[in-house]
Amino acid sequence: MNAAGFHVQVFEKVHNFARLGDSLGLGENALRLLKRWGLYEQLIAIGNKSEMMQIRRWDDGKILAQQPLMDMAGYIGHRGDYHEEFLKRVREVGVEVRMGCNVVAYDEEGPSVRLGNGEVHEADLIVAADGIKSLAREVVLGFEDKPKSSGYACYRAFFKGAYLKDLPLCRGFIEQECVNIWIGNDIHLVQNTLRDGDEVNWIITHKDTEDIKESWFLPGDMEAVRKLVLDCDPRIKAVVDATKNAQGASQAIESAAVLAMCLKLAGKERIPLALCTEIFKTRTYEKLRFERVRLSQLNGEELRDRWHSVLKDLDRNVEIDPEDVKIRNRWLYPFDAEEDTIQRWPEVSAMAEKELSEGKIRPLFMKTE
Repeated sequence: MNAAGFHVQVFEKVHNFARLGDSLGLGENALRLLKRWGLYEQLIAIGNKSEMMQIRRWDDGKILAQQPLMDMAGYIGHRGDYHEEFLKRVREVGVEVRMGCNVVAYDEEGPSVRLGNGEVHEADLIVAADGIKSLAREVVLGFEDKPKSSGYACYRAFFKGAYLKDLPLCRGFIEQECVNIWIGNDIHLVQNTLRDGDEVNWIITHKDTEDIKESWFLPGDMEAVRKLVLDCDPRIKAVVDATKNAQGASQAIESAAVLAMCLKLAGKERIPLALCTEIFKTRTYEKLRFERVRLSQLNGEELRDRWHSVLKDLDRNVEIDPEDVKIRNRWLYPFDAEEDTIQRWPEVSAMAEKELSEGKIRPLFMKTE
C-alpha cells in the first residue's frame, strides 16, 4: 500500500518476531510480487536450498515419489526470519511499524482503533489483518463467526540440528538441506532443514480427537506425539524424540497486493469502490480474491485427503504410481495478482459502483466528513 502512494501505519501485537514455530513456503506467485517490492534477494538467501523433496511411505520411509521443491511451496524459510526481513524492508521505505501495540477495539464510525494502552488512532481506512482469531471479524460481519474445525490438528517443532548429529539414523537429515514428507493413513509429517542443516523443523498433521484450549502458543504433549509415530519410520521416531497446502503465506501476499492495487485504482475519493460490504453481495476486493483463495484451500484439502488415504488397503508389494502422491500446485504459480487486478478492475468496479449507487452495498470502515 505504501508503494501505491498511501501513508501507512502498522500496529503489531508482538514486541518482536521471535524464531518460533515452523517454516513458511513462498511460491513463485508470491516471489514475483516480493521481487517488485525489493525483498527477493533477502528471502532467497535464508530459504531452504534443496532442489528436490522426497515423499515417503509412513512406516518404513520408502520413497514413493520425488518432486522439485518449487512444485510444493517454493522457497521454504523460517517464519521468524521472513518476518524480520519484511519488517526491515517496510521500515526502509518509510512505513511506521509500532511493535507491542495490541488493538483491543474498533470503531467503525471513526473509523478508529483503540490500543491496549488507551491510545485511539483514526484513519481513512482500517485494514484488520489479524488472522483466524480476528477481533475485527465480528465488527465487519455483525455476528460472532468462530473458526470451524477441519477435523485435523497439527503438532509443530523447531530445534537445532546438533541434537541429531549423534543419531546415525538421522544424520543424513543435517548433512545437507532437505525436505521429506511421510504419508500414512489419516496422517502425514513434513520435515525440512535450514541453514545447511543447522536447524530442523517438522509438522505432523493428524486426526483431531482432542478438545483443547484455543491458543496461539500451546505447548505440545510429547507423549501424544510419540503415540502418533509409534508405527512410523524409525528415523521419524528419533527426530521426534530430539525435540499447512503450503500456500498460506503466498496467498496472504497476493491478497495484500490486490488490496493495494484496488485502492490505487479507486483513488482516495473512491475508496468505497474498492472496499464495500453487505453479506453475500458484491465486494470489489472479495470478487477479485474469493475464488482463487478458495480454490487454493480446496487444493490443500484435496492433497491432505489424498495423502491420508492413498495407502489404505494397498498391498505393500504393489508399486504406487508416483503421480498419485505428488503435489499439484503448479497451476497456482503463473498468476500475477497485480496484473490480474488491473485487467479485471473495470468489470468488477463497475458492478460495485452500480450497487453502491443503488444502495445495495455500503462502504466499509470509511471516514465520513
